[in-house]
Amino acid sequence: MKPAAFDYHAPETLDQALALLRDHGEEARILAGGQSLVPTMAFRMARPSVLVDINRIAALAYTNVEEGELRIGALARHAWFETPVTPHPVGQLLATIAHSIAHAPIRQRGTFCGSLAHADPASEWCAATLALGGTLLLARPDGRREVAAEDWFHGVFTTAIAAGEILAEVRLNLPRPGWRYGFAEFSRRAGDFALAMAVVAMRVEDGMVREARIALGGIGGRPILARDAAASLVGRPAGADTARDAAGRAAEACEPQDDIHAPAEYRRDLVRTMTRHALERAFAA
Repeated sequence: MKPAAFDYHAPETLDQALALLRDHGEEARILAGGQSLVPTMAFRMARPSVLVDINRIAALAYTNVEEGELRIGALARHAWFETPVTPHPVGQLLATIAHSIAHAPIRQRGTFCGSLAHADPASEWCAATLALGGTLLLARPDGRREVAAEDWFHGVFTTAIAAGEILAEVRLNLPRPGWRYGFAEFSRRAGDFALAMAVVAMRVEDGMVREARIALGGIGGRPILARDAAASLVGRPAGADTARDAAGRAAEACEPQDDIHAPAEYRRDLVRTMTRHALERAFAA
Protein backbone atom coordinates (compact mmCIF):
# COMPACT_ATOMS: atom_id res chain seq x y z
CA MET A 1 0.00 0.00 0.00
CA LYS A 2 0.93 3.64 -0.23
CA PRO A 3 0.64 6.30 2.47
CA ALA A 4 -2.09 8.90 2.38
CA ALA A 5 -1.10 12.27 0.94
CA PHE A 6 0.94 14.54 3.22
CA ASP A 7 2.93 17.77 3.16
CA TYR A 8 6.67 17.44 3.70
CA HIS A 9 8.97 19.86 5.52
CA ALA A 10 12.69 19.54 6.19
CA PRO A 11 13.75 22.24 8.68
CA GLU A 12 17.43 22.91 9.29
CA THR A 13 17.15 24.08 12.91
CA LEU A 14 15.32 22.88 15.98
CA ASP A 15 13.49 26.19 16.26
CA GLN A 16 12.17 25.78 12.73
CA ALA A 17 10.95 22.27 13.53
CA LEU A 18 9.18 23.46 16.66
CA ALA A 19 7.55 26.28 14.71
CA LEU A 20 6.17 23.75 12.21
CA LEU A 21 4.74 21.66 15.04
CA ARG A 22 3.14 24.76 16.51
CA ASP A 23 1.61 25.75 13.16
CA HIS A 24 0.26 22.31 12.25
CA GLY A 25 -0.64 20.92 15.68
CA GLU A 26 -1.72 17.31 15.95
CA GLU A 27 -1.67 16.86 12.16
CA ALA A 28 2.16 16.90 12.18
CA ARG A 29 4.53 14.03 12.93
CA ILE A 30 8.30 14.04 13.39
CA LEU A 31 10.38 11.92 11.01
CA ALA A 32 13.86 10.89 12.18
CA GLY A 33 14.79 7.30 11.32
CA GLY A 34 11.30 6.47 10.11
CA GLN A 35 11.72 2.74 10.74
CA SER A 36 8.44 2.58 12.67
CA LEU A 37 6.55 5.56 11.26
CA VAL A 38 6.99 4.85 7.55
CA PRO A 39 5.64 1.26 7.65
CA THR A 40 2.59 2.35 9.65
CA MET A 41 1.98 5.12 7.12
CA ALA A 42 2.30 2.63 4.26
CA PHE A 43 -0.46 0.53 5.82
CA ARG A 44 -2.40 3.73 6.61
CA MET A 45 -2.39 2.91 10.30
CA ALA A 46 -0.88 6.39 10.68
CA ARG A 47 -2.16 9.21 8.48
CA PRO A 48 -0.33 12.44 9.35
CA SER A 49 -1.08 15.28 6.99
CA VAL A 50 2.32 16.88 7.69
CA LEU A 51 5.76 15.28 8.07
CA VAL A 52 8.52 17.27 9.75
CA ASP A 53 11.81 15.63 8.74
CA ILE A 54 14.49 16.56 11.28
CA ASN A 55 17.39 14.80 9.51
CA ARG A 56 18.90 18.09 8.33
CA ILE A 57 19.25 19.40 11.89
CA ALA A 58 22.94 18.58 12.33
CA ALA A 59 22.90 19.83 15.93
CA LEU A 60 20.82 16.78 16.92
CA ALA A 61 23.31 14.20 15.59
CA TYR A 62 25.63 13.42 18.49
CA THR A 63 26.61 11.28 21.43
CA ASN A 64 28.94 12.77 24.01
CA VAL A 65 29.90 12.48 27.65
CA GLU A 66 29.39 15.54 29.81
CA GLU A 67 29.14 15.98 33.58
CA GLY A 68 29.09 12.24 34.22
CA GLU A 69 26.31 11.55 31.70
CA LEU A 70 26.11 10.02 28.26
CA ARG A 71 24.08 12.46 26.18
CA ILE A 72 22.34 11.06 23.12
CA GLY A 73 20.93 13.40 20.48
CA ALA A 74 17.72 12.82 18.56
CA LEU A 75 19.58 11.71 15.41
CA ALA A 76 21.95 9.21 17.04
CA ARG A 77 21.44 5.99 15.03
CA HIS A 78 21.23 2.49 16.49
CA ALA A 79 24.35 1.51 14.55
CA TRP A 80 26.43 4.14 16.32
CA PHE A 81 26.23 2.09 19.50
CA GLU A 82 27.53 -1.14 17.96
CA THR A 83 30.98 0.13 18.92
CA PRO A 84 31.05 1.47 22.51
CA VAL A 85 30.41 5.21 22.47
CA THR A 86 32.16 5.55 25.85
CA PRO A 87 34.79 3.44 27.64
CA HIS A 88 32.49 3.33 30.66
CA PRO A 89 30.83 -0.11 31.13
CA VAL A 90 27.54 1.47 30.02
CA GLY A 91 29.12 1.82 26.58
CA GLN A 92 29.71 -1.93 26.38
CA LEU A 93 26.17 -2.64 27.59
CA LEU A 94 24.71 -0.43 24.85
CA ALA A 95 26.95 -2.10 22.26
CA THR A 96 25.70 -5.52 23.30
CA ILE A 97 22.11 -4.34 23.10
CA ALA A 98 22.59 -2.59 19.74
CA HIS A 99 23.59 -5.83 18.03
CA SER A 100 20.25 -7.35 19.11
CA ILE A 101 18.12 -4.64 17.49
CA ALA A 102 16.35 -5.68 14.29
CA HIS A 103 18.62 -5.99 11.21
CA ALA A 104 21.61 -3.99 9.95
CA PRO A 105 19.71 -1.74 7.48
CA ILE A 106 17.25 -0.75 10.22
CA ARG A 107 20.09 -0.02 12.63
CA GLN A 108 21.64 2.33 10.07
CA ARG A 109 18.55 4.55 9.97
CA GLY A 110 16.61 4.02 13.19
CA THR A 111 17.41 6.26 16.16
CA PHE A 112 17.78 5.81 19.90
CA CYS A 113 15.45 8.71 20.69
CA GLY A 114 12.99 7.59 18.03
CA SER A 115 12.63 4.24 19.79
CA LEU A 116 11.76 6.03 23.02
CA ALA A 117 9.34 8.38 21.27
CA HIS A 118 7.61 5.42 19.59
CA ALA A 119 7.63 3.45 22.88
CA ASP A 120 7.19 -0.02 21.46
CA PRO A 121 6.92 -2.41 24.44
CA ALA A 122 9.52 -4.66 22.80
CA SER A 123 12.10 -1.87 22.29
CA GLU A 124 15.50 -2.67 23.75
CA TRP A 125 16.37 1.01 24.18
CA CYS A 126 13.21 1.63 26.19
CA ALA A 127 14.08 -1.10 28.70
CA ALA A 128 17.72 0.00 28.83
CA THR A 129 16.85 3.64 29.50
CA LEU A 130 14.52 2.55 32.29
CA ALA A 131 17.14 0.28 33.87
CA LEU A 132 19.77 3.01 33.70
CA GLY A 133 17.51 5.64 35.25
CA GLY A 134 17.68 7.87 32.20
CA THR A 135 16.31 11.37 31.71
CA LEU A 136 14.53 12.55 28.55
CA LEU A 137 14.82 16.17 27.41
CA LEU A 138 11.91 17.57 25.46
CA ALA A 139 12.37 20.68 23.36
CA ARG A 140 9.40 23.05 23.27
CA PRO A 141 8.90 26.63 22.06
CA ASP A 142 9.40 28.08 25.56
CA GLY A 143 12.49 26.04 26.46
CA ARG A 144 13.06 22.45 27.56
CA ARG A 145 11.32 20.02 29.86
CA GLU A 146 12.85 16.99 31.58
CA VAL A 147 11.05 13.71 32.18
CA ALA A 148 12.48 10.77 34.15
CA ALA A 149 12.39 7.45 32.32
CA GLU A 150 10.14 6.05 35.05
CA ASP A 151 7.52 8.67 34.16
CA TRP A 152 7.87 8.45 30.39
CA PHE A 153 5.99 5.27 29.47
CA HIS A 154 2.22 5.47 29.80
CA GLY A 155 1.17 2.45 27.72
CA VAL A 156 1.49 0.88 24.28
CA PHE A 157 3.00 3.56 22.00
CA THR A 158 1.96 6.19 24.57
CA THR A 159 4.37 8.49 26.41
CA ALA A 160 4.57 11.68 28.44
CA ILE A 161 5.34 13.82 25.39
CA ALA A 162 2.96 16.73 24.85
CA ALA A 163 1.74 18.34 21.65
CA GLY A 164 4.36 20.59 20.09
CA GLU A 165 7.33 18.92 21.81
CA ILE A 166 10.32 17.09 20.30
CA LEU A 167 12.37 14.49 22.14
CA ALA A 168 15.72 16.18 21.59
CA GLU A 169 18.03 14.25 23.91
CA VAL A 170 18.30 11.31 26.28
CA ARG A 171 20.77 11.36 29.18
CA LEU A 172 22.11 8.22 30.84
CA ASN A 173 24.06 8.34 34.08
CA LEU A 174 27.61 6.96 34.07
CA PRO A 175 28.06 5.87 37.70
CA ARG A 176 31.39 5.51 39.47
CA PRO A 177 33.31 2.20 39.44
CA GLY A 178 31.57 -0.74 41.05
CA TRP A 179 28.54 -0.77 38.77
CA ARG A 180 27.92 -3.79 36.58
CA TYR A 181 25.44 -4.42 33.79
CA GLY A 182 23.73 -7.32 32.07
CA PHE A 183 21.29 -7.86 29.21
CA ALA A 184 19.40 -10.87 27.87
CA GLU A 185 16.49 -11.26 25.48
CA PHE A 186 14.73 -14.02 23.60
CA SER A 187 13.29 -13.84 20.09
CA ARG A 188 12.35 -16.67 17.78
CA ARG A 189 14.67 -15.47 15.02
CA ALA A 190 17.49 -12.96 14.86
CA GLY A 191 15.99 -9.54 14.23
CA ASP A 192 12.50 -10.43 15.44
CA PHE A 193 10.81 -8.53 18.25
CA ALA A 194 11.81 -9.95 21.62
CA LEU A 195 9.24 -12.04 23.47
CA ALA A 196 10.93 -11.07 26.74
CA MET A 197 14.03 -9.17 27.81
CA ALA A 198 15.80 -8.05 30.96
CA VAL A 199 18.31 -5.24 31.50
CA VAL A 200 20.18 -5.12 34.82
CA ALA A 201 22.28 -2.45 36.52
CA MET A 202 23.83 -3.05 39.93
CA ARG A 203 26.56 -1.85 42.25
CA VAL A 204 28.72 -4.57 43.79
CA GLU A 205 31.19 -4.04 46.63
CA ASP A 206 33.25 -6.79 48.29
CA GLY A 207 31.21 -9.39 46.45
CA MET A 208 27.89 -8.08 47.80
CA VAL A 209 25.14 -6.29 45.88
CA ARG A 210 24.57 -2.79 47.28
CA GLU A 211 22.16 -1.28 44.72
CA ALA A 212 20.22 -2.76 41.80
CA ARG A 213 17.71 -2.00 39.06
CA ILE A 214 16.02 -4.55 36.80
CA ALA A 215 13.95 -3.51 33.78
CA LEU A 216 11.77 -5.95 31.84
CA GLY A 217 10.47 -5.48 28.31
CA GLY A 218 8.48 -7.27 25.64
CA ILE A 219 5.93 -8.70 28.05
CA GLY A 220 3.15 -6.13 28.26
CA GLY A 221 2.08 -2.67 27.24
CA ARG A 222 5.27 -0.96 28.42
CA PRO A 223 8.66 -1.75 29.98
CA ILE A 224 8.58 -2.06 33.75
CA LEU A 225 10.94 -2.01 36.71
CA ALA A 226 10.98 -5.25 38.71
CA ARG A 227 11.37 -3.41 41.99
CA ASP A 228 10.85 -6.33 44.39
CA ALA A 229 13.28 -8.50 42.47
CA ALA A 230 15.90 -5.72 42.51
CA ALA A 231 15.37 -5.10 46.23
CA SER A 232 15.87 -8.80 46.93
CA LEU A 233 19.41 -8.56 45.53
CA VAL A 234 20.60 -5.90 47.97
CA GLY A 235 22.79 -7.24 50.75
CA ARG A 236 23.24 -10.64 49.11
CA PRO A 237 26.34 -12.14 47.47
CA ALA A 238 26.74 -11.78 43.72
CA GLY A 239 26.20 -15.42 42.85
CA ALA A 240 24.01 -17.99 41.12
CA ASP A 241 21.61 -18.54 44.03
CA THR A 242 20.96 -14.81 44.34
CA ALA A 243 20.32 -14.55 40.60
CA ARG A 244 17.92 -17.50 40.65
CA ASP A 245 15.89 -16.11 43.55
CA ALA A 246 15.62 -12.62 42.06
CA ALA A 247 14.65 -14.03 38.66
CA GLY A 248 11.82 -15.95 40.29
CA ARG A 249 10.57 -12.79 41.95
CA ALA A 250 10.68 -10.92 38.63
CA ALA A 251 8.61 -13.64 36.97
CA GLU A 252 6.04 -13.64 39.75
CA ALA A 253 5.66 -9.86 39.76
CA CYS A 254 5.19 -9.29 36.02
CA GLU A 255 1.89 -9.51 34.17
CA PRO A 256 2.66 -10.84 30.69
CA GLN A 257 0.01 -10.82 28.01
CA ASP A 258 -1.24 -13.52 25.64
CA ASP A 259 -0.90 -12.76 21.95
CA ILE A 260 -0.36 -14.57 18.66
CA HIS A 261 3.35 -14.95 19.42
CA ALA A 262 3.27 -16.55 22.87
CA PRO A 263 0.93 -17.36 25.76
CA ALA A 264 1.32 -15.42 28.99
CA GLU A 265 2.76 -18.30 31.01
CA TYR A 266 5.40 -18.96 28.38
CA ARG A 267 6.43 -15.31 28.55
CA ARG A 268 6.51 -15.49 32.35
CA ASP A 269 8.95 -18.39 32.13
CA LEU A 270 11.03 -16.41 29.64
CA VAL A 271 11.15 -13.49 32.09
CA ARG A 272 12.54 -15.83 34.73
CA THR A 273 15.20 -17.17 32.37
CA MET A 274 16.18 -13.83 30.80
CA THR A 275 16.43 -12.13 34.18
CA ARG A 276 18.65 -14.90 35.51
CA HIS A 277 20.88 -14.70 32.44
CA ALA A 278 21.15 -10.91 32.68
CA LEU A 279 22.02 -11.10 36.37
CA GLU A 280 24.63 -13.79 35.84
CA ARG A 281 26.23 -11.73 33.09
CA ALA A 282 26.33 -8.70 35.36
CA PHE A 283 27.86 -10.74 38.18
CA ALA A 284 30.52 -12.02 35.80
CA ALA A 285 31.36 -8.57 34.42
